Parts: sequence; C-alpha cells; structure tokens
Amino acid sequence: MASAAVLRHQPPLPSSNIIIKTNTTHKISSRRLVIRAAAGNTEKMATEKMGIKIEKNPDESKLTSLGVRTWPKWGCPPSKFPWTYDSKETCFLLKGKVKVIPDGYDDFVEFGAGDLVEFPKGMKCTWDVTETVDKHYKFE
Repeated sequence: MASAAVLRHQPPLPSSNIIIKTNTTHKISSRRLVIRAAAGNTEKMATEKMGIKIEKNPDESKLTSLGVRTWPKWGCPPSKFPWTYDSKETCFLLKGKVKVIPDGYDDFVEFGAGDLVEFPKGMKCTWDVTETVDKHYKFE
C-alpha cells in the first residue's frame, strides 16, 4: 500500500479543497493539486486556474531539464495590455508580478518571480503587470 503524502503550503487552502493521494492528480473546482510522494522525492504542488498552469518555485533540476536558462528573455515595465496565445507558452519569471485576466472571466490568475507558468494555445487574456517583469519564455 502506498504511503500518504503530507501537504504543507502557505497560505493554507481551506481544508475542503485539499485531497491527499500519492502519484495522483485531482481536479478541484478550478485548481489542480498534484502531489508526488515517493522515496527520495520532495512534494510538489502545481495549480491550474482558468486553463493557466502554475508551478511555484520548481527545482533547479526541472528548470535545467526544460532548458529554461537557454530560452529567450522578455521584460516589461508595469502596464496593462491584451494578449492572444497563438501557440502554447511556457515561461519562468525571474522577477516581477503579473495578474492575467482570461477573456470571459471576472477573476484573475496571479503569479510572480520564481513561478513556472504555462498558457494554453488559443487563450485570449489581459496582462496586468503590477511589478516589472523579466522572464524566460518558450512558444511551442
């Protein structure tokens, strides 16, 4: 029988939104919790909200395996603008903070320095850059 993982994060989600299992993905409302618990591995949590996937502070080994440091860089001062993703984008924020409001939603997704973020092909949204951004990015 697999052992259960213990999820610790800040700030804590309401207990009704936490599901703990090993090597399993569960979709809860607009969030996805991914917990991997295996011998020698640390726990990881990724969220998905309105189609945008965010992994907070991924391990350097993951960034290296993706080749993140070799991707082009882009930066932007605080501003607000519309954006359409003609292809999937994965980016890693080196600094800054952004709120993204997908078209058709009243809510937003917020991410910042240290986050690995994936936007789906076809997404239309508004970027609200609240702190100057510097990021690596890759379109697929």
